[in-house]
Amino acid sequence: MNLKEERMQILNMIRDGKVTPEEGARLLSALDTSQKSETAANKSATQGKFLRVRVTDMSSGKVKVNVNLPLALVNVGLKMGARFAPDLEGMDADELMEAIRAGAQGKIVDVEDAEDGEKVEVYIE
Repeated sequence: MNLKEERMQILNMIRDGKVTPEEGARLLSALDTSQKSETAANKSATQGKFLRVRVTDMSSGKVKVNVNLPLALVNVGLKMGARFAPDLEGMDADELMEAIRAGAQGKIVDVEDAEDGEKVEVYIE
C-alpha cells in the first residue's frame, strides 16, 4: 500500500468513527515521520555510490560499454530502461532496488551472452 492509500485509509477511519480525530492525527503524524525516516535511509544508502555497467566483447576482451550512474538516479534509470526493453528476462527492477537499499556492494550481475559474444557486468561501488 502506498503512502496516499494509507493516508486515505486513516481519513476514512476518522470519517466512519472507527478512530477519533485526535487518534487519526497521531496516525497521520506517525505515517509522515515513518516516510521521512525511510526517505533519509534510502538517501544515505545511495549517497556517494555508483552503479557501474560494463559490456565487454568476449572474443577481443574490449570494453564496448562502460556506464557509471549515481545510485540516487538508478530507480529513474530502471524505469526508463524498462520502457525500451520491457522483456528483459530474469531482471526484477524492484529486487535490484531492494538490494541497493540494503547496502549491497560489489558485482551484482554477471551475464554472458554467447550468441552475441558479450559479457555484461553490473557493480555497486
